[in-house]
Amino acid sequence: MTTYPHYIPQSDPPRPPWETLPTMYDLPSDNPEEPGLPDDFHFLQPLLLYLTFQPINWNPELVYSTADLNLYYDLQHPLWYKRPDWFGVVGVKKLYKGEDLRLSYVTWQEPANPFVIVELLSPGTEAEDLGTSEKSEDKPPSKWEVYEKILRIPYYIVFSRYTNELQAFGLVGGHYEPINLTNGRILMPELSLSLGVWQGTFRDIERLWLRWFTLEGELIPEPTEEVAAANERVIIAEQEARNAKQEAEQARRKAEKLAERLRQLGVKPDEME
Repeated sequence: MTTYPHYIPQSDPPRPPWETLPTMYDLPSDNPEEPGLPDDFHFLQPLLLYLTFQPINWNPELVYSTADLNLYYDLQHPLWYKRPDWFGVVGVKKLYKGEDLRLSYVTWQEPANPFVIVELLSPGTEAEDLGTSEKSEDKPPSKWEVYEKILRIPYYIVFSRYTNELQAFGLVGGHYEPINLTNGRILMPELSLSLGVWQGTFRDIERLWLRWFTLEGELIPEPTEEVAAANERVIIAEQEARNAKQEAEQARRKAEKLAERLRQLGVKPDEME
C-alpha cells in the first residue's frame, strides 16, 4: 500500500494565494539579532529628518546626520554598538577626517558625540527604546542607558508611527527628564531649530511626519519643496510682470483718449506744459 505525505485539502476552485498565504504583516523583514522591523517608514522618515536637519547657527560643513548607521560607544567593549534610526551631530565634518564616507560612527575617533538621536518605535524595540527593558548583566546596556549614561546625548526623541505619539527627553543633571512640547514642538535653542510632527506629503505620501522647523515654527524646506517654492516665485513674478505690462498698456490708451479729446476741444496736448 502506498502512503502519501500529509495532504492539505484544496477548495474547488482553489483560493487565490493572496487569500491563503502569509501577508506582509505575517512576514516582517526582521533579523532575529536585530528586533527592529525595517519597513518603508523606517526609510522615508529618517530621510525627511536628514533633508531638513539644517542648524541655522552652524556652518553646514560642520553638520553631520545619518540613519541606520552603527554607533560604537564603549572603549572597553569596542565591538558593542547601537544603531539609531537617525542621529545628528554638530561640530563634525560630513566626511570622516574630511576624506571618506563613514562606514560607522566610532565615538572615540570622532570630535563629538551625537547631539540628538531619534528612535522610531517598533513593537520589538519599544521596551529598550523607552528604558523599560530588564537589565541583564551578561548583555550590553540598552539604548536608553547608552544614550543617557555613556554618550550623554543632550536630546533623545522617540516617535511612534502607530500612535503618532512624540516623546522627548533632555539630559538634566546626568539623567533624562521628559521635555514639554511648545506648540507641539521640541525646542532646541542650541541649534536654532525645533522638532515637531507635521501633517503633509513627502515623496507622494500623505501622513503625519516628524520633521525640523525653525525655533519660530517655520518649516525647514527639503530640496523638492525648495524647487517648488522657487518655481512658484518665478510664476508669481511672471504674473506680476504681465499685470504691470497690462496696466501700462491701459494707462497708455487712456492717455491717448485724453489727448484726442483735448484736440477735439481745440487744445493741443503737445504744447501743454
